[in-house]
Parts: sequence; C-alpha cells; structure tokens
Amino acid sequence: MSVDAVLATATAAKSSGTVTATVNGEIKTVQVARDLTVAAGDVLLLHRVGAQWFASCRLFTAAVGEVENDAPPPSKPVEVTGRLVVSPVETRSYKGGTWRTDTTDVLQGSYGGTANNTGSVFYGSKPRSLAGATVTAATIRVRRARGGAYAATPTTMRLVTQATRPGGAPTLTSSTSGPRIAVGSTTDFTIPDSWAQAMVDGTAGGLAFYEADGSPYVRFAGRGTYSPAFTLTISWRR
Repeated sequence: MSVDAVLATATAAKSSGTVTATVNGEIKTVQVARDLTVAAGDVLLLHRVGAQWFASCRLFTAAVGEVENDAPPPSKPVEVTGRLVVSPVETRSYKGGTWRTDTTDVLQGSYGGTANNTGSVFYGSKPRSLAGATVTAATIRVRRARGGAYAATPTTMRLVTQATRPGGAPTLTSSTSGPRIAVGSTTDFTIPDSWAQAMVDGTAGGLAFYEADGSPYVRFAGRGTYSPAFTLTISWRR
C-alpha cells in the first residue's frame, strides 16, 4: 500500500468529518482527524493511503493561502505512434503436397481440374520488432494477375502460423474475406488488427488464400513479378 505526504489548502471549513482542499491544483475531498478543527484557508498536512486523502494536522500559525508542493504531480506517459513497413520474405503456393517452384504468385483454388492451391505469404521476423506495441491498423498491397475470371472475384484469406515457408503445408488458422478485385487491379487491403497483432506477438507469421472446394480460382502477383506484392504496413502505438 502506497502512502504519500503533501501540503494542501482547505477551501472550506470541516463538515461531517471531511473538508475540501486544493491538492496539486485539484480539489479533493479529504478525511479529517476527529479532533482537528479546519477553517477555509488552513494549510493541511495530508497523507494519501491508496486512493483516499487524510488530514492529520494544520500547519503555520494562521491561514496563508494556497501552497505548492515541492514535487509536481506525476505527468502522464507520452504515447508513441508509428508505422512499420514489412516486405514478405517469400510468396509461394502449395499444391498437391508440395511447394510450387514454377511461380512465386499467390494462387487460390484449382485450375482445369488440377490440385487445389494454397497461396501463401510469409513475413519473417520483422513484425516482432514491434513486440509490446499495440496494432491500430494494418494493410497489404495486392495486385490481381491473369488467371480465372477477369471480373472482381471473392477470395478467402487465412492467417498462417509460420513466419517462413515450412517443409509441408502451411498451418491455417483464422479466416476472413480477402481482396476482391479484377485482373490488373491493385489495392491496399485492410487486414484484421488482431492478425497483425498476432504477427507482432509472434503467434502468427503470414497469410494465405485457400478455398476447400478449389473454387473460385484466383491469382495474385507474387514477389517475382511485382516487387511491392503483399507489402504489409502496420500502424502501431505504445
């Protein structure tokens, strides 16, 4: 239990065992010792026990007006904000039990009856440089490449546990609607704050696009064909 001692100036006479007093520029209700008489303007020695102030005695021979304590009230901590830009360490698609080596594009679904793709993006360790910060917003830069219907097509985005490409299939967790854009279009797509926070906290490391039934088929440009592909921008505060 913390106990602080300060000087204060009574703003009124004692009433019903309490008095109002100016403490570090703020008016507080103060409990007064039973045998202590207090008048407006009296300088009081206060002690704080927890959140409650107590007056133990009067100081000086007469009221001297408001007094200031040597120690200023504690200042509020300054909030720091910023943005972190993270380029993926790899973009790749998992298909038929293996990672594709013919493209770095990020694919969702099955084309022409072939095996289903899980397009994946891995962000490495850089998001964890913000450990302890709170994510306030996060976006990814996405460009739709040729493949599937030309028109804007729905996608399903998943959160990935791994921060770098695993030997086998990526571990998919949370799910949400992904970017829906036409072929040739580019957008900065907002991802859930909680997903970016998981990357900062180290419990997740990437994103994926996956539909269990293999439809629709969608192709996003990867790092090999579009250098800003899937750049992650995290806004944060601490």
